[in-house]
Amino acid sequence: MKPQTVHSERDSLAWPRRTAQILANLMSRYGIVLALMLMCLALSLLSPIFIRPQNLLNVLLQASINMIIAVGMTLVITQGGIDLSVGSIVALSGMITADLLVKEYGLPVAITAGLLTGTLCGWLNGALITFLNLPPFIVTLGTLSAYRGLALIYNSGRPIFGLPPEFNQLLASSLGPVPRPVIIALAVAIIFAIALRYTRLGEYTIAIGGSEEAAHLSGVPVRRYKIAVYAISGLLSGLAATVLAARLSAMDPTAGALYELDAIAATVIGGTSLSGGVGTVFGTVVGALLMSVLRNGMNLLNVQSYYQQLIIGVVIILAVIVDRLRKKS
Repeated sequence: MKPQTVHSERDSLAWPRRTAQILANLMSRYGIVLALMLMCLALSLLSPIFIRPQNLLNVLLQASINMIIAVGMTLVITQGGIDLSVGSIVALSGMITADLLVKEYGLPVAITAGLLTGTLCGWLNGALITFLNLPPFIVTLGTLSAYRGLALIYNSGRPIFGLPPEFNQLLASSLGPVPRPVIIALAVAIIFAIALRYTRLGEYTIAIGGSEEAAHLSGVPVRRYKIAVYAISGLLSGLAATVLAARLSAMDPTAGALYELDAIAATVIGGTSLSGGVGTVFGTVVGALLMSVLRNGMNLLNVQSYYQQLIIGVVIILAVIVDRLRKKS
């Protein structure tokens, strides 16, 4: 009877452990979704305006630009890098697009030029990091300033107004009740969620972030894929600039300031590890929505702007702490 008793005691202890492990895994994967739902519930109780359909569409619209940029940031951070220059790329790409539109070069030329500018800026980041073996933080901190300077030089620090109505109609109008920037952002998220999970780009990005040396020894063309990921980040920043210009019907060389912080926050809050090797586009989308809901809720509750900055900063720090705890576990 004694062995049977020991066995039953072990079984009785195993079930709580397994249950706790399952709950921990669920919270690790879907805790951000629960946090978003609880925040929406709290704000709907504190401000009845929050739950109105028009305000919810406004939340999605506000999240769309950050979502596009943050998807590119997800690839970069998953690979073990960082890109602080995305906000400046938005400004430079947007200024070139707006200028060509005002000079009547046509929509295809102007939009293509903006996307190519973003891609080239991202490629240059990746090339400097890869071929000169420089830290991503230092390189993109430098290009943050350089690209912003180019945006200011481009039109002598002046904004560009009067973009053609057909451009605004193409990218900033609504398709039914849903704003087109939201549709574009969701399309970008779906494409790169599939790419990260099912393509060689995603496989190699995760492998490089997990261990660059091991990836190289396994035959992964590390340099090529590192540069490609930064180029994609630049491309998506150029796309975000195009959508932003259409929304505003103008472009300012100071646009995109601190966009890099929002993108990093959405990425890390969503579950992508700052150490690299782990990334989730779905989590980034939820993280961008959470950031937008938080800002919208604070505006509805008349929280003063400098308190908003403080709260956003605390949220970013908490996200980094959670990331470290997740990494240890």
